[in-house]
Amino acid sequence: MKDSIWAVIAAKNEGKNVTSVIKKASKYVDNIIVVDDGSTDNTKVASKRSGAIVLSHIVNLGKGAAIKTGCEYAIGKGATIIVLVDGDGQHEPKEIPRFIEALRNSQVALGVRTKRGSMPTVLKFGNSFINNAARALYGINIDDTQCGFRAFRADVYNSIVWRSSDYSMESEMIANIGKKRLKYAIVPISTIYADKYKGTTVIDGIKIVFNMVWWRISRF
Repeated sequence: MKDSIWAVIAAKNEGKNVTSVIKKASKYVDNIIVVDDGSTDNTKVASKRSGAIVLSHIVNLGKGAAIKTGCEYAIGKGATIIVLVDGDGQHEPKEIPRFIEALRNSQVALGVRTKRGSMPTVLKFGNSFINNAARALYGINIDDTQCGFRAFRADVYNSIVWRSSDYSMESEMIANIGKKRLKYAIVPISTIYADKYKGTTVIDGIKIVFNMVWWRISRF
């Protein structure tokens, strides 16, 4: 049976970028959900005009909460594969087919940004701190735990689902993959930094690693 492929995009105040993301992604997926996470700009209107299904949070609940809303809606509508794409243009939708191909032999496909020389130094340190923690605590060998460009089979959603409402959701998903020993694939992707102030700082990294330790000892 043919897979039903859905893209889920969490967006807050991305009216300037989300239209392009939707139009590009629509070439590779069957349906697109944009979760407008408390935007105060035209994100909702722009997304609808571009053909996406729009779900709205009246107030900002965070990326983790927004993606969860989108994933659960997609699964309820029969999605068999879900692709997570950022709404700010930092991911190239033309790379979606590589994630789909990776899922032929795995349950989860994780994007890893290549040629990260342009990544701000503070973000490099934050990411490196978390990457090392993921290896030590969960046996997940990935050089970019914070990349949000991912795909997974809908039937493993309950195994990877996160409780974090913020950007920690990427790390919590990694932790759950390791704890449940799911089969994952690494997909090298392009590196685009539309906004140098976005990303995981050293302070963010410390907070996330603390959470990763807590998830390791408290959840079985």
